[in-house]
Amino acid sequence: MKKIVLTGAAGKLGEELRGMLAGMADELLSTDIEPLGSEALENETYVQADLAEMDQIKPLMEGADMVVHFGAIVDERPFEEMLGPNFVGSYNVWQSAKLHGVKRVIYASSIHIAGMYKKTNPIPVDLPHRPDTWYGLAKCFTEDLGRMYWDKEGIESVHIRIYSCTSKPGNARALGSWLSFDDLRQLVQKSITTPVVGFSVLYGISNNDRAPVDNSGALHIGYKPTSNAEDFAEEVFANEPPADPQDGAQMCHGGPFATIELGVSPMGQMVIPGKDD
Repeated sequence: MKKIVLTGAAGKLGEELRGMLAGMADELLSTDIEPLGSEALENETYVQADLAEMDQIKPLMEGADMVVHFGAIVDERPFEEMLGPNFVGSYNVWQSAKLHGVKRVIYASSIHIAGMYKKTNPIPVDLPHRPDTWYGLAKCFTEDLGRMYWDKEGIESVHIRIYSCTSKPGNARALGSWLSFDDLRQLVQKSITTPVVGFSVLYGISNNDRAPVDNSGALHIGYKPTSNAEDFAEEVFANEPPADPQDGAQMCHGGPFATIELGVSPMGQMVIPGKDD
């Protein structure tokens, strides 16, 4: 490919993807509202830009083959704070992609689109949305936005419902929900290289023995995760207090996002050896 655009390049997951994406195209154009935490790569151009501003985002898509859209506020905040980057920003990405003839968008969706479902049965990708927060609602909006642009404009998209993407699982919930950085890169790479994806939704999760989702929807891109959170189970349980089955944060897919008040960040309650999405 000639050009890939990466939004959210300064975030933890963006940093994990930059090197791989730079190796897949002549040019990687990386963007974020924050400065990069490391030097730009040899074939990487960095542009500091605000997703909520169409006049800043639209020019970045010129000549692009694909967009990897990982830019957003990655936490729960009041709706007014989420509206620009997480709602309007997604519209700006897809509309700019349409105007410049971009073929496909790879999107960092989230399990929080279904955060209020109980974990007792594995959930498929085609269940009705049931968000746990404004953050989850923004992911629902963008999945529906991607479907509409596929149906109406023919822009393909892959929506990766990321659970907990960290260096290693940091709590008992993550023994089911963990996505390793290696598996994240594989997911994004195969979402780009698969010849036809149409509108696709799949779970961003590793090959965990305790996985609480049905990820058969990822088979068509050839995703074969190589990491398993069970390798860390003994260490996690040695440091984990007994679970409370009456606690919605233990029972729901959204974890503490399912029980926190709307607009309030739950991140301070979470053990995160990296960053959750």
